[in-house]
Amino acid sequence: MAVASPPLTSSLQNRINILSDFTSFKPFSNSGKKCSRFRSSMSMIAAASATNSAIKPAKKVCLFYCTETEVLAQRIAAESDAIQLRNINWRTFDDGFPNLFIPNAHGIRGHHVTFLASFSSPAVIFEQLSRMEDEGDVATTFTLARILSHIPTSRGGPTSLVTFDIHALQERFYFGDNILPCFESGIPLLKNRLQQLPDSDKISIAFPDDGAWKRFHKQLQHFPTIVCNKVGMGDQRIVRIKEGDATGRHVVIVDDLVQSGMSWQRFQHDNGGHPEKGLAYFWITDSCPHTVKEVNSKLPFQILTLSASIAAALQI
Repeated sequence: MAVASPPLTSSLQNRINILSDFTSFKPFSNSGKKCSRFRSSMSMIAAASATNSAIKPAKKVCLFYCTETEVLAQRIAAESDAIQLRNINWRTFDDGFPNLFIPNAHGIRGHHVTFLASFSSPAVIFEQLSRMEDEGDVATTFTLARILSHIPTSRGGPTSLVTFDIHALQERFYFGDNILPCFESGIPLLKNRLQQLPDSDKISIAFPDDGAWKRFHKQLQHFPTIVCNKVGMGDQRIVRIKEGDATGRHVVIVDDLVQSGMSWQRFQHDNGGHPEKGLAYFWITDSCPHTVKEVNSKLPFQILTLSASIAAALQI
């Protein structure tokens, strides 16, 4: 027994007609009005999306800084009109205790606020390893991380703490839940600089010890690598090649930090003539103002500024 289907309502029939019309399109055909109309509408949607992303306004940021980082802060502000440089009066009482004052404090209400800090003085706190070898050693990195974790929560949520090239990756887990650690790196600046060198295809990356290899080899894995180790013989430390070959290569040594500088005092600028007797270049970032002041305009040192990288990180 056949059962007749009930008549469709006009609105439902219209929807079916529209769906049938849609499924009859031939998206890979260059002919046909429907396909052209479909492609045109999709192009309009894509163009509208591109326009919306292009006109997305930059985040307005008030950038404060300490005395040591003033020069770097000025460079960062020059990178974007969205970054407004603000100052702090770093005063002290007669007994030397800090007496700080922020001019026009009411003017930062409703704004994104950033403070450019420096931990290079009085000691390079973040570059000290957190392992303890003797009873009485203090894990300074963990202590500093706990201090920074008590930064007050901002109006929009946890405060972001942006750190460039933290000494050991596991230190990211030292921070508490009150802040949002964000980790950036200066390695892209180095890679861009290496691409500008002649014979850039003949560059090999050398790591002076396993610590430097563990820290940076994944970011430089498309380069041939040379790994060394340091052997102690009495009061001397001898660097030997553990794996890799430097024959006929331009060797770029990448280390995780330069602390005392003892490893580099034997080298001089080679003046482009005798690379086996010196260094053609010594690249460092301007993250440590005291170091930059000491080596600025001295060969073979060249400064890779973090200003553009920090300005981009402020838009996260």
